[in-house]
Order: sequence, then C-alpha cells, then structure tokens
Amino acid sequence: MSLRVLVLHSQYASGASSGENRVVEDEAALLAEHGHDVRLETPAPDDGSAAARLALGARAVWSRRTTRMVRRIEQEWRPDVIHVHNLFPQLSPAVLRGTGAPVVLTLHNYRLLCLPATFLRDGRQCEKCLGRGLSAGVRHRCYRGSLAGSASLATSISVHRALGTFGAVDRFVAVSGFVRDKYVSAGFASERIAVKPNFVAPTGRRDGPGSDFLYLGRLSEEKGLEPLLRLWGDVPGTLRIVGEGPEGDRLRSIAPPNVEFAGAVPPGDVPALLRSSRALVLPSICYEGAPRTVVEAFAAGVPVIGSRRGAIPEFVSHGDTGALAEPGVAEEWHAAVEMLNRDEESVRMGGNAHHAWRELYSPQRAIEALEGVYADVIARGVRNGSKEPRLGPAVPSIDQ
Repeated sequence: MSLRVLVLHSQYASGASSGENRVVEDEAALLAEHGHDVRLETPAPDDGSAAARLALGARAVWSRRTTRMVRRIEQEWRPDVIHVHNLFPQLSPAVLRGTGAPVVLTLHNYRLLCLPATFLRDGRQCEKCLGRGLSAGVRHRCYRGSLAGSASLATSISVHRALGTFGAVDRFVAVSGFVRDKYVSAGFASERIAVKPNFVAPTGRRDGPGSDFLYLGRLSEEKGLEPLLRLWGDVPGTLRIVGEGPEGDRLRSIAPPNVEFAGAVPPGDVPALLRSSRALVLPSICYEGAPRTVVEAFAAGVPVIGSRRGAIPEFVSHGDTGALAEPGVAEEWHAAVEMLNRDEESVRMGGNAHHAWRELYSPQRAIEALEGVYADVIARGVRNGSKEPRLGPAVPSIDQ
C-alpha cells in the first residue's frame, strides 16, 4: 500500500558531512523508490547573526512558524504518517502536538536526555542528567560551551516534558538497542520504542585485504582521536584521517609520521576510500548511537576496529567483523591492528562484515522495518478511531 509520508528534520549546519542529514535524505529516497509519496521538510540553519541567534533560542522552545507549516500541510496534503527526525533548533517539540496523523520520532542520539547528546563532559562519560533534570547541563554549559544555548535547549526539553508533548509520539524509533536502553533507563516506556538501524545502499565490495587504516568523520573531542594518535606511532601501519573539525589543527600537531590527514571529501568519494582500506578505525570515547560509517564499511566489505563505547560493540563483533579495544589502551589497539594486518584475517572479517550488511543494514531490511512501523501506528489509529491529541507523558516529568 502506498502511503503519504511527511518527513520533518531540522538540518545540521554541517550539511552533507552530517551523517544524520544523509540518513534522513536516504530514508526519504528509499521510501519514494518503493512507491510511497514523500514530502520532505528540512528547514536549514539561520545565518548565524546575533538577531538570528536570539530568535532561534525562542524558536527552539516553541516554533510557531513550523507548527503552522505542519498544520497547513496536514490540512492540504493529508499525510498518513508524520516521521520526525531532529527537532532542534528549527522545528521544536511543539510540532509533535495535536497532529491528526500518527507521529513517528527517530531517536538518532541522546538529545532528549543530554544537552550535547553524547553523555560526554570534559572528555569523560557523564550521566548526571540521565533520568533527572537538565540543570547540570546548563550549569556546565554542555551545549556547545554556551550558557544561553544550553539554557534554551534545556528549557525546550523541560517545558515539553512537563506538558506531556512527547506523549503525542505514537512510536519512537531508536537507531540501536543501546540508544533504546538509555531512553528506557530514563523512564521512556520500552514498548513504545522500536529499534531500526541505519542502512546504506550497495557501494561495491573490497577486493583483497586493503592497505591503510582509515578514520572517517568529524575531528572533535568525542571521537577519541587524540588518545589514538598518541599510541599510533608504535603501530605498524599507516592511518589515513579523512574529515575536518575543531580539533584538526591540534591533532595535526601531535600526529606521528605514520598518520596522514586528507581533509574533508565529498560523500561520493567515501565508498572508494573504504574499498582501498584494510579497516575502518572508530576510536570514540563517547556513547556512539549508531555510527553510519560502520555500516558504510560493512557495505564495502571492510572490517572495523572500534572502541568499547556505546553501540559500537552492538555492531562490531570482536574477531568476526572486526575488533574492539578500550580507548587509549595501547596494548589492545596494537593487538587489534596486528590482527587486521594479517591478510587472511582482513579478508575473512571483511567477508563477514559484508554478510552483516546484507542481513541487517541493507536497503531491503530498512524498508521492511520502516513500513512495519508505519503499518503498526496506522493500524493502532484505525483500531482506536480517529486520532485524538494524546499528550500524556511518555517520560516522567523530572524537571520540576
């Protein structure tokens, strides 16, 4: 059955380099390829001026502009389901309220539980706000080091928790079991959260064991590159770092000779980079939710060396599709690299990684999961009669 799906997503300023932006675009295209009528509304960031930042703070709490837009589209276009991704800052949780169509909200990260969405503060894991209020996040300026930004985001989440806005969501979709479990531990009802991993399209499979090791992503603190670079000088192999970010200059200053920086590349160049690599390296020190780069590597038949953080062990099976190591523990990273430096092991694990992509993270698996979620929320609405605004709390009000 063909459905009308309204997709809402507040774009990240990083554009095509944002994994979440690409996930939203890919899902919308996948739905259209399978005969669904998709309308994509992705408001872009403002110009960054002082006036725009001031207006943005209020909009993050309650955006009248986008709520009017959603109501108008509902009246004119009559979507069967509304699928929401990133809410902040352009949309605000207010768009979830009072809809006529069922609402699905993808939990890409931990934004509703932690202001920076990483459970990381000053380079260390922090769960002070998990299941509690967000005052600690404001006090420590956890959102981009900004007191005003942290206060605005915390106000938005707290106000909508108190109003029961998140109770208007018919089904949450977590991108990994780890993400789901964090929301459940914060008080969200487990039966309201489905798990649907990210997917990537076929990209061509690696031939042979590959050569250099590859890091692909943002150069920022939570990605754990500094502790990795401090031990990589003793690793027998070249590490190629692809990406840019706020830590770029400092990381270049401490990198040993066997590390190369390639800068940012267009998304279309990523598959070829992966196919030439021995393994993707993911040294994150934060709770990764569902790294898209892991799925991209698996699609190319490339194993992954990842840290034992967040959902990475959920995707990477040690000795099967790659290897796992503690961030900064030289012995474990050396052992992992030594394992992948053996050609036969790299080939074997690459084959297992490609099999995992085909079975778990392919477009076919993704469309089956998406259509299953949509069918379920639509059927529930039919059984319960026309949808009434359901604004009971999806999570206990913890910010009083």
